[in-house]
Amino acid sequence: MASAAAEKVESSTEVDFVEISPPHQKSSRKPSDRDLELARVETEKKLSFIKAWEDSEKTKADNKAQKKKSAITSWENSKKASLESQLQKIEQHLENKKAESKETIKNNIAMVHKTAEEKRAMVEAKRGEELLKVEEAAAKYRATGKPPNKKKGFGCFGAREV
Repeated sequence: MASAAAEKVESSTEVDFVEISPPHQKSSRKPSDRDLELARVETEKKLSFIKAWEDSEKTKADNKAQKKKSAITSWENSKKASLESQLQKIEQHLENKKAESKETIKNNIAMVHKTAEEKRAMVEAKRGEELLKVEEAAAKYRATGKPPNKKKGFGCFGAREV
């Protein structure tokens, strides 16, 4: 038709050209114009349904993907929490072991110190005994007026035979 304007109707998969009669010619419609108008309305209806279906399917796909992403995030958070819990248990175990080791080492140091003090005390007691023996022997020699024998081991005092 020469007097009809062409309207472009787009879909995601097809492009249709439908002729539409201008509004001022409504009164002088022919039966073929009516058929064209019905065809245009029917095409728009189909395209509307297709667009609604497409939007619905896209929404379903988006919702499905979002649900899977949410499940993955939940799984990730659960695994992270589990691993962090394991890490904390290991760290706590290591801290306890470290504290026990420190305590053991401190106890060993204390025991070594105690043993050293006991040994020092024994050495000091033995020294005291030997000094007492030396003093008793010196008093005996003074009382008798005889010098000690070289055999006794007091050679360090420079005892001479008289």
